[in-house]
Amino acid sequence: MKSEDTPFEGGPMDGRVLPVLLGITGHPPKTYRIPVPDARGGPPTVLVYRRVPRGQGGAGLTRRWKYAYDPEGDAGGRLKWPWSRPDPAPGTRRGGGPDATPDGKPDDADG
Repeated sequence: MKSEDTPFEGGPMDGRVLPVLLGITGHPPKTYRIPVPDARGGPPTVLVYRRVPRGQGGAGLTRRWKYAYDPEGDAGGRLKWPWSRPDPAPGTRRGGGPDATPDGKPDDADG
């Protein structure tokens, strides 16, 4: 397997360079998670870094990558397909729109 020395920016790993395994496309993973053990024996803290372009290559192509610290650490694990529905907002039905009859009142069309 190929690996590439990849720099990390921000957070506790700022300034460090680690060898990161490359995928079949030759790119490192989009998200890099680093579990940090708790000194008191509790659950580990997970540092989340996101892949960002390091610089531009010829013809606007990205040649190299670096990882930027993501303090929010959003899961971002759900795939976003073009045909996927957005997450329903609270107080709405699965269809995505608000309830047709607010407060449980019957429709005027029902007579």
